[in-house]
Amino acid sequence: MKSWFALLIATLALLTSNTTLAGGDVKMIPVQTPKGTFEVYTRKVGDNPKIKLLLLHGGPGATHEYFEILDQYLPAQDIEYYYYDQLGSAFSDQPDEPALWEIPRFVDEVEQVRQALGLNKDNFFLLGHSWGGILAIEYALQHQQHLKGLIISNMMASVPEYNRYADQVLKTTIDPAVLAELQAIEAAGDFANPRYMELLVPNHYEKHVLRMLAEQWPDAVNRAFSKINNSIYIPLQGPSELGASGKLENWQRFEELKTITVPTLVIAATHDTMEPAYMESMASALPNGEYLLCPNGSHMAMWDDADNYAGGLIAFLQKHK
Repeated sequence: MKSWFALLIATLALLTSNTTLAGGDVKMIPVQTPKGTFEVYTRKVGDNPKIKLLLLHGGPGATHEYFEILDQYLPAQDIEYYYYDQLGSAFSDQPDEPALWEIPRFVDEVEQVRQALGLNKDNFFLLGHSWGGILAIEYALQHQQHLKGLIISNMMASVPEYNRYADQVLKTTIDPAVLAELQAIEAAGDFANPRYMELLVPNHYEKHVLRMLAEQWPDAVNRAFSKINNSIYIPLQGPSELGASGKLENWQRFEELKTITVPTLVIAATHDTMEPAYMESMASALPNGEYLLCPNGSHMAMWDDADNYAGGLIAFLQKHK
């Protein structure tokens, strides 16, 4: 998920609704942390005792809002699902506690949310997108006994491999003069320079993040991106939009995938920032892995290849209910 683009789209977001779609039961869940008790936002949509899908958004520090596209698909298939803002995101408490922004603490939060929502091995499906995919993998490595199924969406199981793909493939698609200017801005740490986003949007975002002209991006995406909490995003992801350099820089779990035995769907997209071939190898490494490629999609494949994304997700959920 991207952070500095939020500066560019914030004005657009202010012109649109700041509320989620109507319907669903909101529940604020208290979460115990080493820094005290805080509340996180969840909203239930639908009712199905066999399929209960918890959505982990990306960022880190974005919001659940960009998942609203699923409202066009899941209710008609009688799938129960939960929107959820992780601690620090806009609809949940946002404590100024840097020590909380660590993977183990986020995993513990997801487990507390699971318990509060009454999800269990007979009905609990977990979908993590982007950073949420990292969190979903980490959760499964510790708590898969509570899972019925797992969905890893648009996230490689190795940030070093993601950085390799960015360096060797994604950057080579950018005009050399443009890339040199972007790298000079990054080297200077001048990320607030308007020129950075002026170059990045047409040369990277509109090709690999969401394959639409930026001014046509859906309201739900603009709202989610405009609310990104940079006090979480930058320490974990780093300030660059062409690779990861924060706390997540050395994160990798490919070798551990073989220990995740629950049915797992890996969702990739042809034009994503994440390498499709690597993600297909993840599905092969998982004992009960399945692979879905969204041929027209990018990082936000739920939007720019919605029918393939939602169709594959629904098929997986119904197969394993």
